[in-house]
Amino acid sequence: MYASREDIGYDFGDDSKVGSKPVKPNPNIDGGWAWMIVFSSFLVHILIMGSQMALGVLNMEWLEEFNQSRGLTAWVSSLSMGITLIVGPFIGLFISMCGCRLTAIIGGLLNALGWILSAYASSVHYLFLTFGVTAGIGSGMVYLPAVVMVGQYFQKRRALAQGLSTTGTGFGAFLMTALLKYLCTEFGWRNAMFIQGAISLNLCVCGALMRPLSPKDLSEKSAGRSEDNQAKALSHSAETIKSNGVLGDEPEKKEEATAEEVLESVQHTETGGGSGSGRNMYGLRMLKTLSQLTLTVRKGFALWYSSYFGAASLFTNRVFVAFIIWALFAYSSFVIPFIHLPEIVKQYNLSRQDNVFPLTSIIAIVHIFGKVILGIISDLPCISTWNVFLMANFTLVTCILTLPLMQTYVGLAVVCALIGFSSGYFSLMPVVTEDLVGTKHLANAYGIIICANGISALFGPPFAGWIYDITQKYDFSFYIAGLLYMVGIIFLLTQPCIQKKQPRQKSTEEAQV
Repeated sequence: MYASREDIGYDFGDDSKVGSKPVKPNPNIDGGWAWMIVFSSFLVHILIMGSQMALGVLNMEWLEEFNQSRGLTAWVSSLSMGITLIVGPFIGLFISMCGCRLTAIIGGLLNALGWILSAYASSVHYLFLTFGVTAGIGSGMVYLPAVVMVGQYFQKRRALAQGLSTTGTGFGAFLMTALLKYLCTEFGWRNAMFIQGAISLNLCVCGALMRPLSPKDLSEKSAGRSEDNQAKALSHSAETIKSNGVLGDEPEKKEEATAEEVLESVQHTETGGGSGSGRNMYGLRMLKTLSQLTLTVRKGFALWYSSYFGAASLFTNRVFVAFIIWALFAYSSFVIPFIHLPEIVKQYNLSRQDNVFPLTSIIAIVHIFGKVILGIISDLPCISTWNVFLMANFTLVTCILTLPLMQTYVGLAVVCALIGFSSGYFSLMPVVTEDLVGTKHLANAYGIIICANGISALFGPPFAGWIYDITQKYDFSFYIAGLLYMVGIIFLLTQPCIQKKQPRQKSTEEAQV
């Protein structure tokens, strides 16, 4: 629900009333400008997630520059990755007031500022503030709008669109790794971060491309989606939020009417006070602007607050709460291999083979194809997105548990390929979240989910390193992470609405085509 008056006018009212009127579908839904939104989100994933996957290059430079322990230095990367996701719920306040476009532009500026200030770092603790916190918050302010906007612009091919946009993570991991290596070699790590800060300003361009849909367009999208049986399968969970959301409409309407009366009185005074001084006219215009700004801020904060603490709280949705618990354990199982695989390869004396084709590169390459293929499969009319999502999770947790058993390069490569493909379910997370709570609450709900993922990413790798310090083996790190991941999946499966989830049928519009 991270939406302003400009971005979202979505209403959980009676869909039948909307659907009964013949409306001309907006060409930008599932087509037209929607593909520019996908392109914008793709670039955001390259510049943000791709850069974070390539931080190992800078981590080596920081170790040599500051002579600090590996654990302390690693917290710089962990903070950046974790804060990007953890700030998700709090970014909702900005989006509720300013909209996705302005939030993303401000985030791009903040991210670039974090990179540039980090170029002048005098200690690791300085990097905690400039890179970990500043750049991390800026990344979060761009990343969440990029995901939410794709969900708003697509109805029939949401999973494919999310899959295409999130492939930027894999491409970015290759591009940014090569770029940072080159820049560090040619100009040094400080100048490399300065240049990367300038490149990050392109995030502002990506934000400018996030043109908001009108309330009418979103209402038409809602009417079309109401014909889809996919939403009906989880109606029990969604109805709680929808019904509570409608109850809060009347106070908002009254507040809008009062504010409009104030603005009309100001306008009347402006037109009728032509004989007054110019100073008074300027003051009246300022009052009008402040009144409009106050109304926007109050509405945005009210929507944001009610989603988390009001009667329409997302936490009243039992399935969504189970989804949060799953997210707390899931993401670390994907991050831990990226952090610790190089050390495992070194222990097994496989460095020569890994230098030719790194295992982390195998994960990144197959991850790209996994997102696209799983997205295409999920969009098939006879396939349930939830079933694909759960099967991918079971495959990933199996790979995490079996990875310590592999001690040859071929065996590790096969498991890493399966990890990369099955982790393509990340592209389905916005889709299943939207199925749970609806389009109106998507941004707030997804913000909570990625916040849980951020906590997992922040503490998962250090926890794995702590287990290694105790046991002198990485085996138990993967076993514990895999078992916790399995607990999250089982907890999700125990929810009755998940058990009743049926394959999606073709909508009326698709059947006519």
